[in-house]
Amino acid sequence: MSKQPRITILFVCLGNICRSPLAEGVFREVLREKGQEHLFEIDSAALGDWHVGQPPDPRSVAAAWRHGLDISGQKCRQVNPEDFRHFDLIFGMDRDNTRRLQHLAPPDTRGRVHLFLEYALGRPEEVPDPYYEDEESFEAVYRMIREASEALAERLAERALSVCRSGQASSTT
Repeated sequence: MSKQPRITILFVCLGNICRSPLAEGVFREVLREKGQEHLFEIDSAALGDWHVGQPPDPRSVAAAWRHGLDISGQKCRQVNPEDFRHFDLIFGMDRDNTRRLQHLAPPDTRGRVHLFLEYALGRPEEVPDPYYEDEESFEAVYRMIREASEALAERLAERALSVCRSGQASSTT
């Protein structure tokens, strides 16, 4: 049995314990609500290796939980060279993440790397790192990610259906 083609998306932040696991969980939920989860493969990763193998930050888990999402089973992993070939879209949560991803990416895959909010919402904004902040900062990050995830799902809906019909994923945006 052949595997159904899907759009592959990787969310990346510095440590893969606050923003990117929340983005993975929220986007997965938005797709589930729309009945489109089968059209996508979603993951998240870190630029650094400090938290590899660990679950998301308890404050991100709590923010997700307040909205009915359980991201506690995710485990941090670091971006690896194969990610740049495997994922159609790679989203950095802030400009520094995006710059570092562009630097790590092979030249022919750099077009896959985007600033998340800019790509999803058309606004050149960053998802701020709430790591050194309070609970309200995690809640604000959740709301930003939710808004962007809904817009991203809408933006990619036709492309996902096209990929499904054609049987071939594309890394073009």
